[in-house]
Amino acid sequence: METVKIRLRKPTRVFTFLSDNIPLEREDDCIVRSDRGLEWGTCVVPPEPCPEDLKNRYKMNVVRKVNHSDESTYRQIQEEEARAKEMCATRIREHNLPMKLVDVEYTFDKHKVIFYFTAADRVDFRQLVRDLAQELKTRIELRHIQVRDEAKLTGGIGMCGRELCCSTWLREFKPISMKMAKRQNLSLNPSKISGQCGRLLCCLSYENEMYKERKRSEAEAREIPRSSPEPVAYVQDAFGAAGAFPDMDDRPPRPADWRERLDEMDGSGEDVIVDDDASERDAQLRERGPRRSERPRPSGSPQSQGRQQASAPGAQSADGGSKRRGRRRRRRRPGGGSGGSGSSDSGGGESSS
Repeated sequence: METVKIRLRKPTRVFTFLSDNIPLEREDDCIVRSDRGLEWGTCVVPPEPCPEDLKNRYKMNVVRKVNHSDESTYRQIQEEEARAKEMCATRIREHNLPMKLVDVEYTFDKHKVIFYFTAADRVDFRQLVRDLAQELKTRIELRHIQVRDEAKLTGGIGMCGRELCCSTWLREFKPISMKMAKRQNLSLNPSKISGQCGRLLCCLSYENEMYKERKRSEAEAREIPRSSPEPVAYVQDAFGAAGAFPDMDDRPPRPADWRERLDEMDGSGEDVIVDDDASERDAQLRERGPRRSERPRPSGSPQSQGRQQASAPGAQSADGGSKRRGRRRRRRRPGGGSGGSGSSDSGGGESSS
């Protein structure tokens, strides 16, 4: 068994078929059996040996190389496709359906005819299918396609002067965005970067990865390194001067009596670390001045007058009541009872002896 690459007639896609030692060369026409039946195909890659464990992966196979009878059948199919396309377009106008007929395809055995159309919304074409089945006397299939597939079927010449990629060799449509055009410094005018289908050009994605990698490398080259600088140690050496030494080993050599001089400075044999950041913060606070809550208020301000009146002893409120806070504690007499037990009654009676 061998494998061969075959490009089908409609749509122009390349598939892998199994070949049972059928001599095929590049651009040779052949009859293949696919999931839709017998179809006309063209050899793209000559047969190659196929391993035994990969035979079950391919379900389609090559039937034979075309002969004279197959060529006459192919010409008849083309004529019938043109007649069916005209008939379907007439029925679409009669039923006033919001759809556009793109192309018609007959299978090579004439067991089925496929109508390709485009539409913005869903279309109810059940009556159209019944009318076509009565006139063509075969199986009818209507397939909705997108505008890119329409350009793939009809073909044409692009702005580069060559045939459309989708109608010649492009197998799958990749998503295209305006970011690709911006990354390549192209014009953002849709009429200049759109293809025959009205969508963005498929060729924008061919060099997109190269431009993306170039932009990334340029950004990394311009980027400032994020690594923090080496810590700087501010030390006051035995010489009595403060200096910055990135590395403690880069300090100048000390004299023989450096320990005695350090003992005179702080009473220890260790280096004195000078915190210049703390002194700088203290200077900033002195320049800034005291906080708002710590600033003294002027004596003539209404806030200060109200506080002085409230804090004055014996100050009276608006209703004449005293603002003294707290309760008066009643003193207990030695005889027991409250402080008012020995007073006379409010009615003026005498107290008992």
